[in-house]
Amino acid sequence: MLWQIPVIAQDPAYHAMADQRTLLGIPNFANAMSNLAFLAAGLAGLRATARSHFADAWERQPWFALFAGTLLTAFGSTWYHLAPDDARLVWDRVPMTLGFMGLLAAMLAERIGLQPTRKAFAPLLILGITSVLFWTWTGNLLLYVLVQFGSLLAVVALLTLRPARYPGTEWLVTALAAYAVSKVLESEDQTIYHVGQIVSGHTLKHLLAAAGVGCLALRAAKIAKACKNASSSPY
Repeated sequence: MLWQIPVIAQDPAYHAMADQRTLLGIPNFANAMSNLAFLAAGLAGLRATARSHFADAWERQPWFALFAGTLLTAFGSTWYHLAPDDARLVWDRVPMTLGFMGLLAAMLAERIGLQPTRKAFAPLLILGITSVLFWTWTGNLLLYVLVQFGSLLAVVALLTLRPARYPGTEWLVTALAAYAVSKVLESEDQTIYHVGQIVSGHTLKHLLAAAGVGCLALRAAKIAKACKNASSSPY
């Protein structure tokens, strides 16, 4: 029953980030403009995915969802950081769920199988979006938390338990590690900023999380190269 689901409420203090400096007329400049890193990573990933030739062309779709979600996060997160509140946070979180679910689907396709992943792909994306809508309807973040961290834990399990069909697993591991550290930086937003008031933990979180997506883009590029070499082989 919905009323029996434990409630994880959004902390109002979440919006009061450490670095609120205005520069060039842009409020919260560092947190807003650091989203350019997501823009770059998303574009790089989309370009690499477009050049990839998977064993089945459908396999591109989860990767496109991952990097399109990253690209949209750049815009949604910038919009949010210009005037942080719950209403704008929705536009930050929705595209993030596309990224999480896209990555999970990509790993399921590679390490479990195409047919079950084809069936699960759309429901996974819908679940991600619904998790944010559920928060807006109920004030409960539980489903969103499960989508974010549950999908990443599932990816870790797949990397550990199932063999890869494509090269570049080290880039996946690096991406996951980068994201884990970025969450630590986010939690220490105030502490980091007050050491010299140069950069905040939240800004560093953006940069490191985007670097993690960049690692995924490098993996997509490595897959593209491997597929190209395989298709050009005379054997």
